[in-house]
Amino acid sequence: MRSLGHLVRGLSCLFWGLPVTLIVCFHTVRLDTIHTYGVIPPLVCTGLLVYGLWIIGDFQRQERVWRNALDRARLLGLMLCGLSPFLYWLNRIPTNEFFLTAVLLFGLVSITFLVSLNLMLRRLAAMLPDESLRVETRQFTQFNLNLLFITLLFGIVALALQQTPHLPKMVGVILEILERASFWFLVLLVLLPLAMTMALIWKTKEVILEGVFHSMDDRSS
Repeated sequence: MRSLGHLVRGLSCLFWGLPVTLIVCFHTVRLDTIHTYGVIPPLVCTGLLVYGLWIIGDFQRQERVWRNALDRARLLGLMLCGLSPFLYWLNRIPTNEFFLTAVLLFGLVSITFLVSLNLMLRRLAAMLPDESLRVETRQFTQFNLNLLFITLLFGIVALALQQTPHLPKMVGVILEILERASFWFLVLLVLLPLAMTMALIWKTKEVILEGVFHSMDDRSS
């Protein structure tokens, strides 16, 4: 029961931490509204994700495949936490190439973290006694992984083309159009898998809570 309690609290931290981290990190880079607090807001948000993953580790310590998936997510979460201050520093000194590289690495690690989180949820669902949850998790995680792979590939290609000195005029026009439409690409390729990952986290937490209360009812009867 204690490990299940930690699992539910950890999933809650991930559910609320994912959207808050996205909003705070975006505003840290783009706006000056929260710069009074310096690097603290992105550190706190990414730290919440790491905390959630850490307390989840009390569940099923003996399952090696599950532990490997969880450890990968933890490592990427720690990398996110370590890189998050560069979001604030780049906003303060936008011409610093080292800060820019760190922020680009933060974006790459963020997508990889979301991938590892989906794989971790798939392993978690495989250990829970709910067939519908397992089926839904397999389907939605596969869809999320495909979208995130496309996002990663698109970002790498766009970054490589921007670094190329002499591009054909048509390619330059396409890059300009894509830059103007970057918000909609963000909605489709990042926010959609993020939202579905949150839905899977919530569904998993509800299945666990339902199983716990059902078990308590059986004991009391």
